[in-house]
Amino acid sequence: MTFAYQRSYRGPLKAVIFDWAGTVVDYGSQAPVSVFIKLYESRGVPITLAEARGPMGTHKKVHIRQVSQLPSVVERWEAVHQRPPNEEDVEAMFQEAIKLQVACLPDYADPIPGALETVAECRRRGMKIGSTTGYTREMTEVLQVEAKKRGYEPDSTVCASDVPEARPAPWMSLLSAQQMGVYPLEAIVKVDDTIPGIDEGLNAGMWTVALAKSGNELGLNEQEIAALAPEELQSRLTRAYARMNQAGAHYVIDGIWELPRILDAINERLARGERP
Repeated sequence: MTFAYQRSYRGPLKAVIFDWAGTVVDYGSQAPVSVFIKLYESRGVPITLAEARGPMGTHKKVHIRQVSQLPSVVERWEAVHQRPPNEEDVEAMFQEAIKLQVACLPDYADPIPGALETVAECRRRGMKIGSTTGYTREMTEVLQVEAKKRGYEPDSTVCASDVPEARPAPWMSLLSAQQMGVYPLEAIVKVDDTIPGIDEGLNAGMWTVALAKSGNELGLNEQEIAALAPEELQSRLTRAYARMNQAGAHYVIDGIWELPRILDAINERLARGERP
């Protein structure tokens, strides 16, 4: 045979799957990091913001485990407890983290500026709205109630505790697509402010859009950003863009408010037969 033919989807985007903290709500992704810092402080082992934010986006128990395995944290832990942290410590901190996170989430449920408008624009285009998160179901139920009060209610919400393995595995995004009844996977966009979240979308075969300014990469709320000197802000943003581009994101933007123009660009690529 001289020619082979390949099936090609050329329709429009059908859905977008958003992360929660740092993407749609909680500018700067402040709620999770505040809990991690409290956990280690309560054990006499203070951790830095960079250490606390490193594994952001993963299942919260995995996050605690990875922080506990950092050489700098192990050294500090041994100095206080005369042994390295073990799995019992991880489990105890995780159980405490659930309580702390549930208690503080109502204070971090405000939508990021432009989020509600972007979600409305997606719906105007006929797209469904999915969501995935590194939070457990107990945490997410609190956040869903608070977000709904503020005008945000996705069609599907999948938590790290709903799947056998959370980010960077694709299962949360794939389960969200199943719950929404949306396929093929190239008709879906995954939007996230963490590198594990981008990996999740890539591993699911979806278009990925990374957010460099509003979430974990910059790690600052609006007031903290406004207080930065312009050159310092630009330096931090440049680093965030570089990291997220290197992670393989198809597009990197400041925040969710810029997403509509990216959807236009992806629709043009789909019409030409391109795939993620």
